[in-house]
Amino acid sequence: MAEQPVDTPTPQRTNARVVGWCLASVAGMFAFGFAMVPLYDVFCDITGINGKTSGRYESTEVSVADMKRTVKVQFLAQNGPDMPWVFRPVSRSVEVHPGEAITVSFYAENPTDRDMVGQAVPSLSPSEGTLYFHKTECFCFNQQPLAAGENTEMPLVFIVDRDLPSHITKLTLSYTLYDQGEPQTAVFKTTTIDNG
Repeated sequence: MAEQPVDTPTPQRTNARVVGWCLASVAGMFAFGFAMVPLYDVFCDITGINGKTSGRYESTEVSVADMKRTVKVQFLAQNGPDMPWVFRPVSRSVEVHPGEAITVSFYAENPTDRDMVGQAVPSLSPSEGTLYFHKTECFCFNQQPLAAGENTEMPLVFIVDRDLPSHITKLTLSYTLYDQGEPQTAVFKTTTIDNG
């Protein structure tokens, strides 16, 4: 009986297979990199990890403050890369009773000779507290335009939930202010309609 020839792959076929696997791996890593940001945001929203605070809070019930308990809320402010503004909390900290609405302000100044827009991004620690820290009004909800040399005080209204775990006695709210470029000016076109 004659021996059957063994089908050995040629070097070209082997190289093509390796290149195919490498290209598939690169494409998979690229897609995974794009998917990580939204997956990370969803994970942080669900778990409260990373201190990301939620958006605008709207209560459906009237909350009564727990006057027997106080929580210290500290405020920090910093500028992102290449952001030249002066940015700081007006008060470094406040003592609050859980359930009461508190208003504080942050100061911002554009010392440059050009109009700019800033956007503040909040973070809260400990991260467990994010589920119990509610902002009803915040300058971080919108971009903040400031003309050259202009300054402003930006309000923040928040409520520390009465259900905040008792072992949390201090919360630190930190904002990082990022440069969003120059304000976009609206260009209006006027059109004439000739009805005949």
